[in-house]
Amino acid sequence: MQSSERFLQRANNNLNSAISALELSYNSLKDLGSPQKGAMREMLATRALLDSQREIINHNKEWIAFAKNQVTQAKEQLKIDMIEYEKFKYLELQEIKAELKKMNAKEAKDLDEIALMTYIGKAR
Repeated sequence: MQSSERFLQRANNNLNSAISALELSYNSLKDLGSPQKGAMREMLATRALLDSQREIINHNKEWIAFAKNQVTQAKEQLKIDMIEYEKFKYLELQEIKAELKKMNAKEAKDLDEIALMTYIGKAR
């Protein structure tokens, strides 16, 4: 269960990193300005930068989708592990109850024997 908790924590951290990277990508895209005048070479360079930034944004969106999927899977695994842990605790409790019941039955039998021996001893 602890490994599932750690995996969920890492998945959440990964998701937060992906979200931060996407925000940074959008901010970088906003900062890129189009040249209003100048050589065609500058326009093409700016367009290449914009295309590159859009690709980075798409990559970060995919990363976020992947990270969300990881978080979902980690939550499901943690839920399964918690259910298994609760089952184990319940079964362990049932074993303890059964053992106590056996001990109480043996103790009652021993007390009955002692009482019977005491009664027989007094009857003589």
